Amino acid sequence: MKIALMPNLSKQNAHAYTVRIIKQLLQLKCEIFLYDKYQDYFNFEEIRFFKDFYEMIFACDTVITIGGDGTIIHASKHAAAAGKPILGINLGRIGFVAGLEIDELDKLKHLISGDYRIEKRMMLKVTVHTGEDSQEIYALNDAVVSRGSLSRMVDLSVSYTGNKVTQYRADGLIVSTPTGSTAYSLSAGGPVIEPEMRCMVLTPICAHSLFSRSVIFGPNEKLSISAATRDGEGNAYLTVDGETSVLLQEEDVIDILPADISVQLIKLKNKGFYEILNEKLSERRI
Repeated sequence: MKIALMPNLSKQNAHAYTVRIIKQLLQLKCEIFLYDKYQDYFNFEEIRFFKDFYEMIFACDTVITIGGDGTIIHASKHAAAAGKPILGINLGRIGFVAGLEIDELDKLKHLISGDYRIEKRMMLKVTVHTGEDSQEIYALNDAVVSRGSLSRMVDLSVSYTGNKVTQYRADGLIVSTPTGSTAYSLSAGGPVIEPEMRCMVLTPICAHSLFSRSVIFGPNEKLSISAATRDGEGNAYLTVDGETSVLLQEEDVIDILPADISVQLIKLKNKGFYEILNEKLSERRI
């Protein structure tokens, strides 16, 4: 099996853990691919280093990330575009999306034997329209339209598939996938959605209303959002998966709909979603 490793070396002990994982995969007769920027960090003759990141992704059979949920989410977009499954090994605090914890590396043998299942996770395609220009961004977790540091509130207009939903005056709005329902959306009071469902969850952030609740939209809908800061003070921003930020102008329109590509998450354990959810949320309380 050809495996592309994507470690996040900024995590504590990530280098040492990555070396352990490389040794274990080599014992399992795997071919290891790494991006060229890691060549000075890992001195293994068996590793094949790629100068072209995308060539590496398309050449592998499976992507393995070593880090937290952010590492998995970032890598998952490249894996999904190439149609490759992805396994996350968690070095972070919670790791909702991870398939293994760092103390479960013995289960890597099941990856090689094919004793695993694939969970297909819906992604969002987020398109920002600015005049005649547009920018497309893909999200596994969520897209957030929020106020800037100088604006007190944002006036947000929302429509779906051409039909107006409502207007919000709020700190912002979260549009999440089922995967993202356990992230920022949950903290803002949104519902937990089973991760393999196909729907979008719209959750307002600190809305100036007594009756602002999350709304769930089906997989064939398209949400359109425009934002204006109160009295033109400050700016509004679009943030996608917490890693891509776009400054919005008042005339901009954001279209959000389920993407036509999915993330294939490798699951090596037999635990169900709600069992994992309970464990992870218990860990967060500690």
